[in-house]
Amino acid sequence: MRIAIVTDAWSPQTNGVVTTLQRTVADLKSFGHDVRVLNPHGSWTMPCPTYPEIRLAPFARSRVRQFLDEFSPEALHIATEGPLGVWARAYAVGRGRSFTTSYHTQFPQYIRARLPIPEAVTYAYLRCFHSRATRVMVGTEEMRRDLRLHGFRRVVPWTRGVDTTLFHPSSTPETRAVPELLYVGRVSVEKSVEDFCRLDVPSRKVVVGDGPDLVMLRRRYPEVQFRGYLYGEALAAAYRSADCFVFASRTDTFGLVMLEAMASGVPVAAYPVTGPLDVVQHGVSGWLDHDLRAAVLGALTLDRTACRRQALEYSWERASRQFESNLVEFRTLPARRAARRQMAAKLRPNQRRSPTGQM
Repeated sequence: MRIAIVTDAWSPQTNGVVTTLQRTVADLKSFGHDVRVLNPHGSWTMPCPTYPEIRLAPFARSRVRQFLDEFSPEALHIATEGPLGVWARAYAVGRGRSFTTSYHTQFPQYIRARLPIPEAVTYAYLRCFHSRATRVMVGTEEMRRDLRLHGFRRVVPWTRGVDTTLFHPSSTPETRAVPELLYVGRVSVEKSVEDFCRLDVPSRKVVVGDGPDLVMLRRRYPEVQFRGYLYGEALAAAYRSADCFVFASRTDTFGLVMLEAMASGVPVAAYPVTGPLDVVQHGVSGWLDHDLRAAVLGALTLDRTACRRQALEYSWERASRQFESNLVEFRTLPARRAARRQMAAKLRPNQRRSPTGQM
């Protein structure tokens, strides 16, 4: 099958969306599909307001049209709601074609954390964007319920996976006077990284990642070790050395980093919100509490082998097969075909009339 994926999120961005899409594309190709990805590379881009590491391609309409015309996909998936996603949606809707979308990011909460824009306004835009999709894919059942409450329709699950070969427990756990607490992810306001930094728990705190709040947090919390982005084995080693992984975000749709920590045998401390509620088994692979300090203290008592066992239930191949089964044929929708037939039927009598109006 020829599968086109259009996304505003791609390397060199480092986040769960990019990781998910790149692994899914690799799996789909291994299944025998011809997969093409349209991303901002090759287009004129501008920095996303308040988040300059994300580059947007607002003037890529003709490039999107050319890409879809030339590739002629049998299935179209629009992964993001940015400019490329908007142009791909316009192309499909304008031709009455069916397509799928996915909801990766809680933009209403993200935008509200940065700008005085009510969440209802952003939800209205997102609801409109996804309204013409045949299926809207989300990572968790909790997220599926939440979107339905906000008026989204045809929402279906698309789970995630984890590389359990790269991320694995340490064979020689370290013995320390105080535990090591780890955060991995974007260093930005919507991730509530400051909740992690100010935890009143005797510990060594390590932050892996980068983002717009990094300079401010480094200055405010000099006792916290900020290590920037890590990749591959260096990232896996950071997980293995931790005693507890702290996921302070209240706005994630899934949280791949929690799976990576669990696969490394590290229990997760998090708030009981969307993402952790589906990924973490409370009292087994992590501890969920509205008091983050209590969540950390609870997580530190858990069995690391149980964390690993739960992570082994998540497979990238299974996730990619689920994505594959959610795809729909990139064809003219029945409703649009019927409308065209009705319009043709209305025009035919007029076309058969003579110049004098006689049949």
